[in-house]
Amino acid sequence: MSADISSRVVIVGAGFTGLSAATELQRAGIDFVLLEARDRVGGRVESKANRSGDLHDTGGQFICDDMPEIMALARTHGKTLVETPTCGDSVAQPPPHGRHDADKVSAGSMALRRRLRELYPSDPALSGLTVRAWVDSQQADPTVKMRFLSLIEGLWCRPAELVPLWFIIDNDRRITNKVSELQYFLKETMHSLAADMARSLGKSLLLSEPVDSVETTASGVMVRTIREAYAADEVIIAVPPVMARKIIFHPSLPEATNYALEVWNSGTIVKLLIRYSEAFWRRTGLNGSVIWVDPRGLYACDASHDDQHPALVVFVGGPIAVEWSSHGEEALKQEAVSRLVVALGPEAGAPLDILLRSWIDDPWSGGGYSDIVEVMNATEAENTLRRGVVGITFASSELSPSFPGYIEGAIVAGRLAAQPIIERFQSASATSASGS
Repeated sequence: MSADISSRVVIVGAGFTGLSAATELQRAGIDFVLLEARDRVGGRVESKANRSGDLHDTGGQFICDDMPEIMALARTHGKTLVETPTCGDSVAQPPPHGRHDADKVSAGSMALRRRLRELYPSDPALSGLTVRAWVDSQQADPTVKMRFLSLIEGLWCRPAELVPLWFIIDNDRRITNKVSELQYFLKETMHSLAADMARSLGKSLLLSEPVDSVETTASGVMVRTIREAYAADEVIIAVPPVMARKIIFHPSLPEATNYALEVWNSGTIVKLLIRYSEAFWRRTGLNGSVIWVDPRGLYACDASHDDQHPALVVFVGGPIAVEWSSHGEEALKQEAVSRLVVALGPEAGAPLDILLRSWIDDPWSGGGYSDIVEVMNATEAENTLRRGVVGITFASSELSPSFPGYIEGAIVAGRLAAQPIIERFQSASATSASGS
């Protein structure tokens, strides 16, 4: 490896994890290249235009005051916070549940969540338990238990009967917001923030460069795409575990690391932005929030930018995302709208347009919002990936010590991945300088 690239780093993936790692390296004056498979940055954060030409986030969108890193980035880049409308009553569904049940059902569900957080992932008594099995064993109103399962499948986007209890306990303990995670979104879109971060990276960012393989050599690593080979001292794999395991490693990764990549499955989520001529739900004192007890994983809330842009966002997560998607996009849209009509009234049946984004089997992210460990005894998978191997660092929101599966977690993961590399290069430079 020639001296001019001896301190170079290759970063694979330009989601918020990769962008954050790249920003840290740039600040430290360390040469790097950031390779992104898509023709855009952002990973599981993106935006698309609706029929009126307005851009809306079709991926990650919401943030809150308890997420310091993303809030600081939004301020630094001059973004406009839009407070998610919450004035009025929520509605619980399906009938006979209604606005009179929403607060009670939500409170009961959150009480179960607090009970879960009091457990210890390593407790032998929990061994072999899935989230569904634990919920079934709890003393609680059946409706509350169903709502809790709906919350689980809406947030983690996998069937509750497949998710190990220890994983959810450990994962949920790192989601520490005290205010609603739906507190704000950005008027300019969350994706515009990713684009702003990317612009500062200049020619070090390369789009449409999917990585095929990573070869560890005596002098460093060689990262290969379809078109090019990139030599470096180190590589940061800043993509979700399901995507990382599609990369071919030469020589093969250690058995424990391979296993740690194999135990994940991607979440399944479909997001719909449904635009109306007016926020009709407000006329009857509703806030647009609809909490479904059944089917599980379904939720809606007001996502209006302002009074001139009334809209609802509907999240379809977990098994129903797969089931409804199997009938095609138009049928899925009709299904979502019909549920809103029952919950909010007939005016919900006359949207101006519907912007739909399915994150099921996305070719470059696997799914959304994040990957989930679904093997009961794989309790060391995250720690194994965090340790990485010589020359290879694994980083993604899933591995973050705070807010795993969120944009906040992705930023933290990227910065944490970059820091030891920076320290190694700075130490090597200091040693070289002292010996010269």
